[in-house]
Amino acid sequence: MHNQRSRMKEKIITFFEDVVKEMKKVTWPTKDELKDSTNVVLIATLIIAVFVYAIDLIVNWGLRNVF
Repeated sequence: MHNQRSRMKEKIITFFEDVVKEMKKVTWPTKDELKDSTNVVLIATLIIAVFVYAIDLIVNWGLRNVF
């Protein structure tokens, strides 16, 4: 049982060492890139929200006139 715990501890340590190695490889965005990406997401979300709202109004209007 002690040997099993030792192997598990080794695996956990190896895992976190690998995580640190991989995080050093990450290319983080610059502040300007992050702002640009955020703007794209906000604008796309707004466009989709308006589109879904318009479809909802049309379907609502159609159903009220049918029933």
